[in-house]
Amino acid sequence: MKKDIKLYIDNLPPKRAEAIIKLRQIIIQNIPEGFEETMNYNLPSFVVPHSIYPSGYHCDNKLPLPFISIASQKHFISLYHMGIYSDISLLEWFKTEYAKVVDTKLDMGKSCIRFKNINKIPFDLVGKLATKMTAKKWISIYEKERQKQSQS
Repeated sequence: MKKDIKLYIDNLPPKRAEAIIKLRQIIIQNIPEGFEETMNYNLPSFVVPHSIYPSGYHCDNKLPLPFISIASQKHFISLYHMGIYSDISLLEWFKTEYAKVVDTKLDMGKSCIRFKNINKIPFDLVGKLATKMTAKKWISIYEKERQKQSQS
């Protein structure tokens, strides 16, 4: 485990650390090649590195293109998935599958999925979600969205 990610996890309460470790492992086991694990915005993250996408993130091109991040917030564990925000079919798939495996209402923002009950995190579903988008597809979607924004 990278030193800065280990430090992030070591500073969490034990139950939170356990959930973050499990989320991290399920993502590592399932995310397609091309993504790299790092700390991004002070969160354990999976990004498209500059070696694959030299332009970086438009908000700060010194940063790699973000894709998935995990965080322990005050009242919940969160999973930030930029692809789910940008691909409506992926979002609809996730909503449908979530309802099949979790008996509580899905709590999410644009790219943020909030898990308020650590015991109800659908780890297998998160693993499947991680497989759904390659780095190449994410770059393509990201560039199309950026292009739309620059034209408006």
